[in-house]
Amino acid sequence: MDQIEFFAIQSPCSRVCETDKQGYCIKCFRSREERFNWLTFSDSQKQQILRLCKQRSLRRRYQLAQQHRQQQLQQLQQLQQQNSLSNTQSAQMDFIF
Repeated sequence: MDQIEFFAIQSPCSRVCETDKQGYCIKCFRSREERFNWLTFSDSQKQQILRLCKQRSLRRRYQLAQQHRQQQLQQLQQLQQQNSLSNTQSAQMDFIF
């Protein structure tokens, strides 16, 4: 039995209540329905919602990490292109002189 079962299940609300494109709160990852009806849900429903929130949070963190990695790769490619152009121009200058 999990320790959470011994205590009243607290709302994960962090008082931000700003939603993302999918309609989930950007802090607690609950849907509008889950936020508005929290007090009416049973403890087992609340536990299920908390599990879903954890999954949503992990999915969001993964997406952000992927986006960050993609941005880093693009920056690296741009630097490599700039370096390649710089080397080409330098070689052309050496040829002229």
